[in-house]
Amino acid sequence: MDNQHKILINELIKLLEGGGAHATLKDALSGLPPELRGVKPANLPYSIWQLAEHIRIAQWDMLQFSKDGSHPSPKWPDDYWPKASAPVDNAAWNKTIEQINDDRNEFITLLKSGDIYQNIPHGDGQSILREALQIADHNAYHTAEIILLRRLLGAWKA
Repeated sequence: MDNQHKILINELIKLLEGGGAHATLKDALSGLPPELRGVKPANLPYSIWQLAEHIRIAQWDMLQFSKDGSHPSPKWPDDYWPKASAPVDNAAWNKTIEQINDDRNEFITLLKSGDIYQNIPHGDGQSILREALQIADHNAYHTAEIILLRRLLGAWKA
């Protein structure tokens, strides 16, 4: 792997992990009171739980697609969003956050392991590079929404 490729991979990892000029998903969820996980602020269609679970499902799908040509994606949009506004318990919440982190780490391993520019054989033009950018963009978008919901709920640091 040449030096420019290593630099790009490292920058993609930083993008996937978040931070820099923006809050990470971990920051956005840190200290969130459990009773606010399922609250939908006025005139908004989703809760913080639904956003976190949506991040998990979408990222998992992109990871699985990147690895496996036989992976059946969930039905869009119904299966990408949980119906319930709150997790059933703390274990469900913790499992979602753990899977987000584990899947991100697995995607980073995939990112480091091959040609990020080559089209994914079972795709229609996607590459690992494109999937990395899509995961980072998608997660950053919804992380910002989580912070906005926390602000509306009065549960975000000033």
